[in-house]
Amino acid sequence: MAGADAVASRLEGPQGPKPRKRFSRRNIFIYGTLGLVALYYALPLYVMIVTSLKGMPEIRLGNIFAPPVEITFQPWVKAWSEACTGLNCEGLSRGFWNSVRITVPSVFLSIAIASVNGYALANWKFKGAEAFFTILIFGAFIPYQVMLYPIVIILREIGLYGSLWGLVIVHSIFGMPILTLLFRNYFSSLPEELFKAARVDGARFWGIYFQIMLPMSLPIFVVAMIIQVTGIWNDFLFGVVYTKPDTYPMTVQLNNIVNSVQGVKEYNVNMAATILTGLVPLTIYFVSGKLFVRGIAAGAVKG
Repeated sequence: MAGADAVASRLEGPQGPKPRKRFSRRNIFIYGTLGLVALYYALPLYVMIVTSLKGMPEIRLGNIFAPPVEITFQPWVKAWSEACTGLNCEGLSRGFWNSVRITVPSVFLSIAIASVNGYALANWKFKGAEAFFTILIFGAFIPYQVMLYPIVIILREIGLYGSLWGLVIVHSIFGMPILTLLFRNYFSSLPEELFKAARVDGARFWGIYFQIMLPMSLPIFVVAMIIQVTGIWNDFLFGVVYTKPDTYPMTVQLNNIVNSVQGVKEYNVNMAATILTGLVPLTIYFVSGKLFVRGIAAGAVKG
């Protein structure tokens, strides 16, 4: 009987669900939607790039989608080192180095402190930990604008208003709540047996952190770095409020160049300046995109 059943099943044909068609309605809808979304975001970038490579006579012809007939990099040179904002004609170069001096210590400080906070909240249940965590998360949802003026007064009283280090402190503090949440969730997702085994072996707070937690936490550190670099580098509000012309970050310099009312409006220079300002976060995203996805997934395991 078993042999007869096997023969009958072969005669009936292949079993299981039918393979889906490559050009089914579902696939056409999904890929069509994704294509439209990609076009929506890619088209402005294309216009920026081709405009930045054109001379002003070609731009005045009005065809913004046409590729450049004669490619020129002069707008890029001018945007970097010659564009004027008032009496200052140094382009974006000074703002770039100001942004670097702001971003590097801000990212380091905020990630270092938030990772220790998240590790302590996940593995060391001290008294009041839940209340501390609740207050910290509540702080993440307070609008920045509410605290602008009080922070101005605080920085003025401690002598850091208008300085790069004053802005470093502001970015480090405002990045703390969301980063602490990410690190806490990530450390909570790690096997608890590793922590318990280290405790049995006599390891203490810092020993477990540096020897066990850090080597296993590369993805979430990349996520935190990308979030902080992007947020700090692209920030305009804090930069224009807490710094002065000599210490303006790159975004404030870009705004001053684009909105300058002196001379002819050079759209190619403005487009080149915009692309130069966004190159740093774009490069970081492209280089570490896979680790970013892994870290976000791991950091969202537990709430």
